[in-house]
Amino acid sequence: MSPRGCLSAYSRALKPFSRAISWKPTGRPQQTLISEVSRSGTGLHSGASTTARLLPAMAGEGRYFVSGLSRSRVPAKIDHAVDSPLCTTLCGDGARVRTVEHLLSALEACGVDNCRIEIESGDEVPLLDGSAKGWVEAIEQVGLCAAENSCGHNMDKLAPELHEPMYLRRNDSFVAAFPSSKVQITYGIDFPKVERMRNAGLIQGGSAENAIVCSLLEANWC
Repeated sequence: MSPRGCLSAYSRALKPFSRAISWKPTGRPQQTLISEVSRSGTGLHSGASTTARLLPAMAGEGRYFVSGLSRSRVPAKIDHAVDSPLCTTLCGDGARVRTVEHLLSALEACGVDNCRIEIESGDEVPLLDGSAKGWVEAIEQVGLCAAENSCGHNMDKLAPELHEPMYLRRNDSFVAAFPSSKVQITYGIDFPKVERMRNAGLIQGGSAENAIVCSLLEANWC
């Protein structure tokens, strides 16, 4: 399926759930980084060295990547997610960015609503230690401030509110969400065919320092 077809498929799959979610003001202003910070490392799948630079962005711009020779802007939104094996990939205007999940998780958890992320030397976010920890530490290093729009005004931060249970399944993967007054996450994952991933040109940057990578013999008990 082409990237455009994947985008349409994701949009169609999520459309029935739009009525189950509303956005409400939090009474707090949107935030951004006080200054620039960057981290370099190895891409999980490419195995190549790459750098991500995190820069302040204006209120209302959201979180977005700048990548590729054209320096195209790729918004960090579900509309730009495409089908890709074993990582989250975003595409837009002929550019793509892979393995964005740990960085975006850190930005969300730290309350960074607006951020420009420039990817250099490739199309993959550096893996660092294989978790979001390095990104959280980078964000805490520079700190946050209220973001302003082009007119110098703050904008209210909105938060999603779930009104009814949601369930989405694709092949042997599924996600379920339920209304709750607090955030609680339960998950599981199984990667039994690691060697086939390597033969397909994936996880070339995986090592004991940043991931649990098992051989076929080890896959039975890892």
